[in-house]
Amino acid sequence: MLWLVLGGLTLFALLGGARAFEKASVTTIKSFMAWLAALGGLCLAVLLFLTGRGPLALSGLAMFGPLLWQHWRAANPRQRSRPQTPPRRPSAGLTIDEAWQVLGLQPGADADAIRAAHRRLMRAAHPDGGGSDWLAARINLARDVLLSAQRQR
Repeated sequence: MLWLVLGGLTLFALLGGARAFEKASVTTIKSFMAWLAALGGLCLAVLLFLTGRGPLALSGLAMFGPLLWQHWRAANPRQRSRPQTPPRRPSAGLTIDEAWQVLGLQPGADADAIRAAHRRLMRAAHPDGGGSDWLAARINLARDVLLSAQRQR
C-alpha cells in the first residue's frame, strides 16, 4: 500500500512538473537539465566515496565540468576567444602575365579559349568537388583579369 501511495505521489509530481515545463523557455529547461545532471553527479560521487571507490567518484565529479565551464564563460565575458580571422582572399593585384600562367594559356588567346580554360580548371579545382577555395578564387580572378583586359582593347 505504501508503494502505491509513493508511486501516485511521484506520478503527481511528474505531471505537475510537465505542466511547469510547458511555460518554460528552452534556455531555462537546458539550465535545469544541466543542474539536474550536476546534482546526479554529486550524489554519485558521494555514494562512491562512501563505498570506498574514490577514483570512480572523481569521474562522477567530472559531470560538473561542462556546467562550471558554462558558468565561468558567462561570468567572464572578457575571456572569450578571439574571433577567427576570415579566410585569405586572393590579392586583387594579379597581373596579366600571372593570369595567363594561372589559366595555362599563351598570351594573345581569344575570349573563347580563356572561357574554355577556366571551365576546364574549375572542374578540377571547384570547392564543391573537393578543390581549394583559394585556387578556385584565383582561377576566377585570372579569367576576370584577362577578359576585362580584352574588352579594354
